[in-house]
Amino acid sequence: MKITSKIPDFIIRFAVEKDVRLILQFIKELAEYEKLAHEVTADETILHDSLFKRKAAEVIIGEYNNEPVSFALFFNNFSTFLGKPGIYLEDLFVKPEYRKLGIGKTMLSYLSKLAIDRDCGRVEWWCLDWNTKSIEFYKRCGAEVMDDWTVYRLTGKSLEKLAGEF
Repeated sequence: MKITSKIPDFIIRFAVEKDVRLILQFIKELAEYEKLAHEVTADETILHDSLFKRKAAEVIIGEYNNEPVSFALFFNNFSTFLGKPGIYLEDLFVKPEYRKLGIGKTMLSYLSKLAIDRDCGRVEWWCLDWNTKSIEFYKRCGAEVMDDWTVYRLTGKSLEKLAGEF
């Protein structure tokens, strides 16, 4: 299913299994942009299993003139205070040469509409502190900075160590 947008020749569609290579390409481009390419360990097999077998997340792809130019990967989280699910946006990426066309805002706008259609209470995401262009973009879209919160993460050996204490 293709979702038309207000931008001429730009559509959004949900990813399908044959898009795994494309999704991985977008992930690598995003990681390169964020100076985190060394952290990418995902491969096509892992993504296929996670996205299309386990259905751990969903992906939308933005196409401009039938060319894939953007993607967003998201999944449900849950707000105990609202008592409702939310959409957590893990990644939103627009190829540099297609920025300033409104594609990022259209992708975020569609995810907001999807959240409302699915009776979700909010859409949220993280943004790297140094990424001032994205921070300003998100603010222009009406996003609220959550200054009172600090992100914590367990991964790798720390995750295994704590799990081993159970």
